[in-house]
Parts: sequence; C-alpha cells; structure tokens
Amino acid sequence: MNAEVKFGSGFRFRFFLFPVSCLLLLSSCNNSLEEAKLIVSRANVNIEKGKDVEINYSDNGIVRIKAMGPTATRFNAEKPYLEFSDGIKIIFYNTSHEVESTLTAKHATAIENSHSMTARDSVVVVNNKGEVLNTDELIWDEEKKIIYSNSFVKISTTDEIIYGNGMTANENFSDYTIKHITGKIKVKTSEFE
Repeated sequence: MNAEVKFGSGFRFRFFLFPVSCLLLLSSCNNSLEEAKLIVSRANVNIEKGKDVEINYSDNGIVRIKAMGPTATRFNAEKPYLEFSDGIKIIFYNTSHEVESTLTAKHATAIENSHSMTARDSVVVVNNKGEVLNTDELIWDEEKKIIYSNSFVKISTTDEIIYGNGMTANENFSDYTIKHITGKIKVKTSEFE
C-alpha cells in the first residue's frame, strides 16, 4: 500500500531537514565552531510540523484509507514517528470507494515502518451499519488489517450496548470480538419507528 501526505491547499507533505540545518550553519559562519554547534543543538531540526495534513493510502491507485488531522508533527528520532496531537479522523473505503467505517480520536501516534498507529483519548469508530465503538485507546495494525484495544470498550448496536475489556476487529469494524464482556443492555426500539 502506498501513502501520500498533503498539507492544506494541496501542498504535498515532504520532510526536508537539510535546508533548515544549512540556514543555521550559514547564519553562524562568523562564529566559532563551538558556537555554531551550540546554535544547531538549540534548534531542534529533528521536528517537522504541518497543518491540515491529509494522508491517502492507496492500493493499485485506489484510495483505501484517508487520514486527516489539523496538525501533524514528525519526530525524526532513532525510531521516527508521526504525532497528531490535535485530533485525527481516518476513513476506511471499500473497493468501490464507499465509506466502510470512520475512526476519530483526540490524539494519535504512528511509528514509522511499524505499520501500526495508536489512537488515544475519546476514540470512536463507526461502521456502515451504524455500530459504534467507544474506547480510550485503540491500535490499528495496518499489516494485519485489524484494530484492537486492551482497554475498556463500549459497543452500541441498534438493539444493545455491550461493555467489555479489550476487543479485536477487522479494520472496517464490520466483524468484532469483545475479549471480556462485563455487561449488556438491551435497547428497546420505539414502536413508532
């Protein structure tokens, strides 16, 4: 699966560290080598930020997953990772480009080359049947095409609400298993519907 990242206004998301470090080094040409190293160490050139970020994952030219966030920060550490600190929305599409499910969270982190993302804080997944998953932490394993949680979960369907600890589902949330069910509430549908 290929990924393309864009910022708002269609600007493509690419990470360039070289120009920033060159500007810092060029601005310090009149200083000693030690002063130049101090200036570079003070400026964290290993952090890249973007606004209105959109990441499209495609398979054979067909967009299958779209991830969007108001801000994204890439930390170029020993294990580089991307952080959505102001929220994220992920849309999963089928092969006909119809929405199968959506995932929203207030925070998300994706470690590069790990093929996984962790969503935290008010995580909500809604599938095309209207079933809703609520949890505090959810992990999306892109390689296995699953989502799972080891935290408290609440799943609401048309006729019941299920509470539990931990769950596993396919990434479009059409088939799921709750690990430890702690309660079920039957929902009475209105006779006027």
